[in-house]
Amino acid sequence: MRLLPIERPTLLVWSILIVATLLSWTLGDGLLLTGDARLATAAILVVAFVKVHLIAAYFMEVRHAPRGLRFLVDGYVAGVCALLVTLYLAT
Repeated sequence: MRLLPIERPTLLVWSILIVATLLSWTLGDGLLLTGDARLATAAILVVAFVKVHLIAAYFMEVRHAPRGLRFLVDGYVAGVCALLVTLYLAT
């Protein structure tokens, strides 16, 4: 099952990972010093887990795994992200 409608999606995913890294860096450098640090940190956590999902799907080949394993990995990534963001914002 191909998630992206191109022949070699790894270059596009790699580019998205680079942009996500720059976004995290921008959030950490700018908003943590001048804006709402709690929301910026929560956003950085979400970006990090989006990157984890992309790496698992495209570079660890989970996208070709059986459906149950894909759901397990996606659920784990989403669940840990939600738990960490919730715990961080609740404290």
